Amino acid sequence: MAIDVITSLNLILCIAIFLLGYWCYVKRKNQMALFVGISFALFGITHIVTLLGYTARFEGVMIIVRLIAYLIVIFSLSKLAFRK
Repeated sequence: MAIDVITSLNLILCIAIFLLGYWCYVKRKNQMALFVGISFALFGITHIVTLLGYTARFEGVMIIVRLIAYLIVIFSLSKLAFRK
């Protein structure tokens, strides 16, 4: 089985972004950073499913998980953009 370098790299970056978002939340109590971190954790889950070879089996679930992750990012950035 060949290693998918791009998906593996994406997974590593998702983990890093999740950890950074969590750390920002702990240090600064910034909920938006936590939400962005959680969304990248969701992206990471889909990368794990891909690396394990279950993409076809869980395609519908992966679409929903990624959609939720994108919506969390959109929500977080819109809250930051329209903050008073």
